[in-house]
Amino acid sequence: MSWPFLYVAGDRLSEVELRCARLDGDVVEVGDAYMPADAIETRELRAASLRTYVDDGIAVTHESAAWVHGARDAPPRRHAVQRRSPTRRGAAIDGRVRFRDQELPADAATLIAGVWVTTPARTLADLVRALHAGDDVADEVDALLASRPGIAQEAVAALERAGSVHHKRPALAFLRERLAQGEEVRTT
Repeated sequence: MSWPFLYVAGDRLSEVELRCARLDGDVVEVGDAYMPADAIETRELRAASLRTYVDDGIAVTHESAAWVHGARDAPPRRHAVQRRSPTRRGAAIDGRVRFRDQELPADAATLIAGVWVTTPARTLADLVRALHAGDDVADEVDALLASRPGIAQEAVAALERAGSVHHKRPALAFLRERLAQGEEVRTT
């Protein structure tokens, strides 16, 4: 399905035509796609721009989901995706994608513009775990914590339902500490 405000190379216009339109100021980049320069970048447009990376059995996660939810200004260099179907995949999807082959629980993702994206709470839980693994995602964690009241509690609940995942204990301790302080806004 093509969107009126999203141009993907090869759909209606070629990559060369889109780059020329960008140089003319008619379109701007949104992920790996383009949108009219005067359109508002929404989570729907950001999610739809990721359609080349995902199918129905895959969900966008971690930094990529944070970008879709507006907790990042720019998309990550490598998009993070995770299997949401019970069937394992045999081969890597794309070199520009970091694929996790552990099945994502059904309630951990939501459909946005035809693309499955982890919920803001699950995204926060994943990013706090990544923070404790040494990834530089403190800004995204801060932005998600500030995005709406109660998201830290929702992230704790998501982690408790997550089963066995890496860095779960320190992530739960981190989120519970923020809840105990009544300060869900700063990680640094």
